[in-house]
Amino acid sequence: MNGLFFILVMLPALAGILFVASSFVDHSKITNLTGGKENIPEEGNLSALHGAVALILGISMASVLYLAWTGEREFVLFQLMEDVPIYFHIDAIGRIFSTIVTIVWALAGIFSFVYMKHEGEEKRYFGFFMIVYSVLILLDFSGNLITMYCFYEMMTLTALPLVFHNGSREAIMATLKYLFYSMCGAYLGLFGIFTLYRYCDSLVFTTGGTLSAAAVEHKGILLIAIFCMLIGFGAKAGMFPLHGWLPAAHPVAPSPASAVLSGLIVKSGVLCIIRSVFYIVGPDFIRGTWVQYAWMTLALLTVFMGSMMAYLEPIVKKRLAYSTVSQISYILFGLAVLNEDGFVGALLHVICHAFIKSGLFLSAGVFLFCLHKTRVEELKGIGKKMPVFLWCWTFFSLALVGIPPFGGFVSKWYLAAGSLNASIGIFRYLGPVILLISALLTAGYLLPVTMNGFLPGEDYEEITILHPFSKGLAIPLLVLAALSLVLGLFPNPILGFLTEIARTIL
Repeated sequence: MNGLFFILVMLPALAGILFVASSFVDHSKITNLTGGKENIPEEGNLSALHGAVALILGISMASVLYLAWTGEREFVLFQLMEDVPIYFHIDAIGRIFSTIVTIVWALAGIFSFVYMKHEGEEKRYFGFFMIVYSVLILLDFSGNLITMYCFYEMMTLTALPLVFHNGSREAIMATLKYLFYSMCGAYLGLFGIFTLYRYCDSLVFTTGGTLSAAAVEHKGILLIAIFCMLIGFGAKAGMFPLHGWLPAAHPVAPSPASAVLSGLIVKSGVLCIIRSVFYIVGPDFIRGTWVQYAWMTLALLTVFMGSMMAYLEPIVKKRLAYSTVSQISYILFGLAVLNEDGFVGALLHVICHAFIKSGLFLSAGVFLFCLHKTRVEELKGIGKKMPVFLWCWTFFSLALVGIPPFGGFVSKWYLAAGSLNASIGIFRYLGPVILLISALLTAGYLLPVTMNGFLPGEDYEEITILHPFSKGLAIPLLVLAALSLVLGLFPNPILGFLTEIARTIL
């Protein structure tokens, strides 16, 4: 990586800052001229905005994908302290996370061009949308613990406006909850970083870890510090007990923002846990300790609890938010078993879940945009009016349940195999049992939409389509559905890549 690449990654953030500043200036002028009446942007202005967003993001995304997959690169931005630089390094884990961020962000952006006409304040939305993309890429490419933590905190702060976009009281309260939980988690993570700084030879991410020889004498405090980091970074990943922000924040955010929150931003917690456990501490240090068993316990508890809450929830977006709570802990459990199959399954589920859950949240956006419906029971008969859309929802649902030939089946197969092949006592069998129960609950809260949509019965009211299901809404859904299927039909290339990563660190 070099200075030019850093500029290209930061280009969306710089443009986003200008868009946000311009939106406040425009709003001030409109308020003065109209006495606070609602501003309805002209079509020409929106087209110019969309064109600028597409051009800037397109240049940056192409640069990210090209440079991420053409060899390892590193770049020191500046020295924060004498022995702690703000340092970026592209490695295999960074490639995976930056690639899925780029793909999903591009598709959510296309969807946003149509959807945000329903929400308004597009310039401000797209400004923060671009800022968060840059921050996430720099988080993915962080080369040491301090750089990762800085951009982790920055991601939390820059994502706030995506949550409270509509400005309602509910949105503001959900934003405050998101901020409170995120800050609590971040401070727990910071405590762990302070402790590791004392007992590590370096904070640079290194396969096998960087703990010094003296660390063995202080294993008790180090295990406490590591557990705090798991809880802290697990807050962003929605792991119990700091999971409560997801069902509050996701329903109030615009649907494309919910898609990237659920599909990508929660994965930043997963990334930080991977970096901390496998690249700083080293998996051998916690294998067989109370930390590993507590981690598995919390992950499985979250899997079951999230699925049960989703099954009982009638509002579509909140149901999907609880589903995210459950599904991300599939990943955390796969990491916690500390073996090759579990690690491969966890990383594959990172990829599959990003495509599947983003597609489901965009589908919920179609409910809102085209039908103005928010509850599951209001969607009877939708298949007769919007069959292409409902087939996409069905594909996403089957993939998340783990039905072959979708990618979710392969990732859950490896997660179960990892558990069965690990020496983790009762968790060896408890893990697959809870994953299976969760899969049945997932079918119970997703597939009824398909069944009632295609076979509504005789007592349903005809659904009225208020806005057409246009190409701008359909294309992202079709692409995400196709990706979910391709990952299940042709998993071997990505499995080989993920297995190679696992073998270097386990």
